[in-house]
Amino acid sequence: MAVSGIVQALAAVLPADCLLSREEERRPYECDALTAFRELPQVVALPRTAQQVREVLRACHRLGIPLVARGSGTGLSGGSTPHSGGVLLSLARMNRVLEIDPRGRIARLEPGVPNLRVSEAAAPYGLYYAPDPSSQVACSIGGNVAENSGGVHCLKYGLTVHNVLGVRGYTLEGDRLELGGGGALDAPGLDLLALVIGSEGLLMIVTEVTVKLIARAPCAQLVVVSFPTVHSAADAVAAIIAAGIIPAALELMDRKATVAVEPFVRAGYDLEAAAILLAEADGTAEEVADQVREIERVLREAGAGALRVSASEGERQRLWSGRKNAFPAAGRLSPDYYCMDGTIPRKHVGRVLDAIGEMETRYGLTCFNVFHAGDGNLHPVIMFDSNRPGDWDKADRFGAEILELCIAVGGTITGEHGVGIEKLGGMCAQFSAPELGAFAAVKAAFDPAGLLNPGKLIPTLARCAEYGRMHVHGGALPHADLPRF
Repeated sequence: MAVSGIVQALAAVLPADCLLSREEERRPYECDALTAFRELPQVVALPRTAQQVREVLRACHRLGIPLVARGSGTGLSGGSTPHSGGVLLSLARMNRVLEIDPRGRIARLEPGVPNLRVSEAAAPYGLYYAPDPSSQVACSIGGNVAENSGGVHCLKYGLTVHNVLGVRGYTLEGDRLELGGGGALDAPGLDLLALVIGSEGLLMIVTEVTVKLIARAPCAQLVVVSFPTVHSAADAVAAIIAAGIIPAALELMDRKATVAVEPFVRAGYDLEAAAILLAEADGTAEEVADQVREIERVLREAGAGALRVSASEGERQRLWSGRKNAFPAAGRLSPDYYCMDGTIPRKHVGRVLDAIGEMETRYGLTCFNVFHAGDGNLHPVIMFDSNRPGDWDKADRFGAEILELCIAVGGTITGEHGVGIEKLGGMCAQFSAPELGAFAAVKAAFDPAGLLNPGKLIPTLARCAEYGRMHVHGGALPHADLPRF
């Protein structure tokens, strides 16, 4: 459909200042934080109300126009890459904290509210929102729902799916959906809420989110421990979990990561260590003291070297600052970097990091590792220069090989970044044709026209054949293609 026709249809339901159609206005929306993939949308819509979202959806459904939702654009898998023939629906202006209920310990939010602002709004009541992605100062709650985001404290407090109680929104046809509840432990019927969280905008557009708030722990201490080898650090992670200790956070950084961040933030890391672990205990002062002693004991037995325990809140925040700023630090070392995301069983962390080191040599690219060690969620950071011919192709192949290794050791292709368009090949490698067909059937149940975020998350069998996975899990793919969404 011609751009003028789309603009005319949306101008009937949106104020003039909520539509962007000139190329220079649309250009900032051509990609998310995975900048290797870019498409210019036909039109950008910026509604301010749920009713305006509904009318945009109805217009797109009536005209058969693809629609891609976008939050803050911090996603790392191309999940909000626009459709060149469609509408980019930005929910950034829907950024109100609708309610903080300290008695019910819930917050009602519009999808454009930044993650960190939820905790700031709840802070006067001694409450906060637990999931804390590294991009929490910028990433939106709606985007967190779309990707099922985690963060450094997800080991103890869970991912987005464990902290969202309900969502409201609309199907492409404009039908209202309310999934979950406002505080009950369960809701009637099928658990469609869990289905929608992590669905990457393929099923519905969320216009309101109800999240769980928890009491801020009165005390927290961070233990930073040096290890002579990455293997010994990885074994220490398994030892902590095996001892029945569940820290609030358990992160691993290899030497390349600490060397990258230390000049940037001056966190005070041991730059001689092959790897460091950051293990946090929180609770009452007595609980924290007991857990820190247990963590120290287990880590000493696992071969730890230098061990440091934060003595003040300021020191704890400074020690965390290195981990939180690992990705910005990468930008100081290389013109471009590619942050991967895969999850593996903890017992294979050492083996996988060794293999990544071998891949570095083979591809001729540097990669540092900083990740959620407690739940095995890897974030290898591959550095490259897109101005150098062939560099992006090498980085792309490097990342794909990491994901294939994650699958081979019993893991999965993503922990919190999502699939988007980045990991379509990984979906082909991980899931069989019947499984992909089941995913496509769920998509069709919510969006029969296939207009919501088409071409993402669920690969067609033709795409799998292109990727070279004609045989998945030992079974040949059928000749018939899956529905194209």
